[in-house]
Amino acid sequence: MIRRVIFVLAIWPTLTAIAAGEEPRTATRNVVLVTSDGLRWQDVFRGADPALLNQPDGGVADVEAIRREYWRETPEARREALMPFLWTVVARRGQLYGNADKASPAKVANGINLSYPGYNEMFTGSPDPRIVSNDERPNPNVTVFEWLNRRPGYRGKVSAVGSWDGYPFILNAERSGLFINAGLVPFDSPTPTECQVLLNRLMAQSTQTWEGHREDAFTFQIALEHLRRDAPRVLYLGLNDTDEHAHDGRYDRYLRAAHVADANLRRLWEELQSRPQYRGTTTLIITTDHGRGDAPVEWKSHGAKVKGSEAIWIGVIGPDTPALGERISTALVTEGQVAATIAALLGEDYVAETPAAARPIAEAIHPRSSGQ
Repeated sequence: MIRRVIFVLAIWPTLTAIAAGEEPRTATRNVVLVTSDGLRWQDVFRGADPALLNQPDGGVADVEAIRREYWRETPEARREALMPFLWTVVARRGQLYGNADKASPAKVANGINLSYPGYNEMFTGSPDPRIVSNDERPNPNVTVFEWLNRRPGYRGKVSAVGSWDGYPFILNAERSGLFINAGLVPFDSPTPTECQVLLNRLMAQSTQTWEGHREDAFTFQIALEHLRRDAPRVLYLGLNDTDEHAHDGRYDRYLRAAHVADANLRRLWEELQSRPQYRGTTTLIITTDHGRGDAPVEWKSHGAKVKGSEAIWIGVIGPDTPALGERISTALVTEGQVAATIAALLGEDYVAETPAAARPIAEAIHPRSSGQ
């Protein structure tokens, strides 16, 4: 009898919702969004590109070494060698969109195919024709992060950590009130931990490889320390090494950056599952802000005039996402759907207050499913 009473009490909220004709609330209570800037769908779904591994324009200093690391005989084996967490965990227990070879298109809608327009579309749900460059100007639009930060239960629990110093402008740091750490800004707090002090010292002593960016190694560690220390409910992590190495024409370093990003995703996911606040209640979304052109030359670039750079990819894993794996023959999903998907996973209706925003990715959200 006692067990029956406990069971009824445990499911009472769900029974009440069903009786009222409402959908059961999602199990997701936290969302982490991670982007790897300019990481091509071709490499994500096909693995290392033979047209770049074996050509001078591929920018590979040691062909044999890179082939040992990432070359395999089939695309399926190559992509798993490059991004094992994505393919052994996310693709098996979550969903992956964007494989154009299997009729699963994912694209940006802004037509500009640059970072600021892409992140604005991703974070707000729709393109803005006023945003056509990466000029660092405060975003006039309210992002889903700012919107959530204004809502009960989220105030002070929404944050962003990124490698590019453009994020404070895209997220409008002054207006939004979000915790944002980006570029070479120190990771400060009133009572810094030993890890924070060490990270700040190393950043100050490091050589700046790219203007306006810090290396992802620092960014990831800051995000991890912030997660442990401050326990945000919604976290955005913006990685950038893939885009910078691609612009430099170094395919070997680009591949390694993608591989390291995947390894850090695994560390992040394991950290989330090790903490009671996050275990079983956190959804991880992984994507990119834009695509790139094809080998052997256009892969270095992206933009309105670069064919194919509108193509992206999106991965989702969490308690409300059915384990449908690599999607095949799906309707088009767009970058703008990420914003409403984040909100919907948390049981919030972003589109109701932002009608211009793209709708959530419906098949990625099924309340009370076993996406873990």
